Amino acid sequence: MIDLTIQDDVAHVVLNAPEKMNSLDPAALAELEAAYASAEAAGVRALVLRGEGRAFCAGRDISGVDPATDDVMGYLGGLVTPLLERMSAFPAPTFAIAHGACLGVGLGLLIATDVVYVADTAKIGSPFANLGATLDSGGHALFVERLGAHKTLDLIYTGRLMSGTEAVASGLFSQVFPADEVLAATVRAATRAASGATQAFLASKELVRALRDERLGLWQSMSAENAAQAALCATADYREGFAAFQQKRTPAFTGRA
Repeated sequence: MIDLTIQDDVAHVVLNAPEKMNSLDPAALAELEAAYASAEAAGVRALVLRGEGRAFCAGRDISGVDPATDDVMGYLGGLVTPLLERMSAFPAPTFAIAHGACLGVGLGLLIATDVVYVADTAKIGSPFANLGATLDSGGHALFVERLGAHKTLDLIYTGRLMSGTEAVASGLFSQVFPADEVLAATVRAATRAASGATQAFLASKELVRALRDERLGLWQSMSAENAAQAALCATADYREGFAAFQQKRTPAFTGRA
């Protein structure tokens, strides 16, 4: 169900079960984790995550779940959360393409990705009231931080789904594109990132994580930036970047520390 290909230092991870809108059972989650592990072992310098068919990911595959015996904590706490943490910590810039349904665990996959480009036809929200369930996989944190409490609860109570255009206008994700253009735009961005100064990108990725998760203040953040910049001075890309600027040429970054 999970396909992995690598081209030009970019890993392409594809959720490939379009007949079930790429919904994820435990086996698929394990495959996805393995794909990220393989991409990391290959030393890729960027990663693109997308879904085949008419949806990115409709969430958990509940087609065979019996509520009477369902191990919710085993699935969410034991499988989904560790996977999302692993995806978030991937040691290269990551990009995702959101199209069609992006719900539940599918929304969580987007939250765990560095940059999300969205098709205008994407559907994002919390339709779980019809299941007697609640939003999961980090959805509450994302919505409250970006949309505020009132709009978050409005989406949850009504089950209304935002279009990709509305989601980007609301600040949920980065950019919106027509559905037939979003793949090419994302691959272009990932390919460009893969030829960039990887260590500098990872320094910013860690700073953004600390600002989000540790709620650093201005001066704490500035101190962390200073330390990151000082550490980058020792990298080959830092030296190459300065040399290229001084010699008025395009830098040739290797991404190595």
